[in-house]
Amino acid sequence: MISISVQIEDFDVGREYRQLQAGNTEVGGIAVFTGLVRDLADNPLAAMQLEHYPGMTEASLQQTAAQATARWPLIDIRIVHRIGKLTPGEQIVFVGVSSAHRAAAFGACEFIMDVLKTSAPFWKKELHRDGRGHWVEAKDSDQQRAERWNNED
Repeated sequence: MISISVQIEDFDVGREYRQLQAGNTEVGGIAVFTGLVRDLADNPLAAMQLEHYPGMTEASLQQTAAQATARWPLIDIRIVHRIGKLTPGEQIVFVGVSSAHRAAAFGACEFIMDVLKTSAPFWKKELHRDGRGHWVEAKDSDQQRAERWNNED
């Protein structure tokens, strides 16, 4: 089962985790990643504004989850991504994967995050405490992490 949510509201990590098992005794491993807004020591953040392309974003996340299920034997995938104005310390994203085996859960969780960071249509604007703001550029390191999965078929 694949569950995708793009939302303004915060999410409950414990609830999302419990849904990955939901009484299924075939689940042998659950891997999760929770991303947070981090402050910048050299240029402190007041907030991060996250925007997305409605409809296209959910379709992109669904496609990434489907690619993960084609690569690994998975039982469940849950992706929650927040949008709107978030402050340092707030949760941005939850990716959770359940499988009968830990290796599949770990691999799929990492794959989903790597692809999400580079392919999903989200835009981030850093709003600094000094009043300045700028759109966050894609990082070469994120692109390299995503591209490595193309070589692991």
